[in-house]
Amino acid sequence: EEEEEEEEEEGSGVCVTPALLKACTGEFSLESILLLRLRGRGIAHLGCLADCSNLEWLDLSGNSIAALAPLATLRALAVLNLAGNRVASVEPLRGCRNLRQLNLAGNRLRSLRQLRCLQGLRHLESLRLRDPLARLANPLCASPAYRAALAAMLPGLKAIDGQRVAGRGSELFRLCRELDAAL
Repeated sequence: EEEEEEEEEEGSGVCVTPALLKACTGEFSLESILLLRLRGRGIAHLGCLADCSNLEWLDLSGNSIAALAPLATLRALAVLNLAGNRVASVEPLRGCRNLRQLNLAGNRLRSLRQLRCLQGLRHLESLRLRDPLARLANPLCASPAYRAALAAMLPGLKAIDGQRVAGRGSELFRLCRELDAAL
């Protein structure tokens, strides 16, 4: 049933093309694009995005994206916003070795097993699966223990869903807050 749904979705929607990227950025060379904002444009296919080899910051929120394969080669990517899409697999993101911030709120991730591929991302500090203000979440967020399990699975995370993770960094943060309150 899910496969049929994905096949139907593949037939429609905007595809990222060199012409679209050049029109959005004013850059003539796709390799020159460092920052790209493609929020809410009805994008369903990432097309030639893999050709933006030096891309560091990418906002694809509010689209209809299900497949992330073209992102696998973006080694310089540090910030990625995929909130409000149709992502059910993040496997291609294992290739984004410099990824620091990842927003996946409002997608179709059903279990933490689907996020195991992120364990090799040593620089990943912030992961968002739920955004209460925007009313976005993934099915796996229905489990009350998902944040603790995610923190154990990805011990390098400093923030989950915009909140500091318990640990070294948050202890210092807590102490500073207490000190400020005392003064």
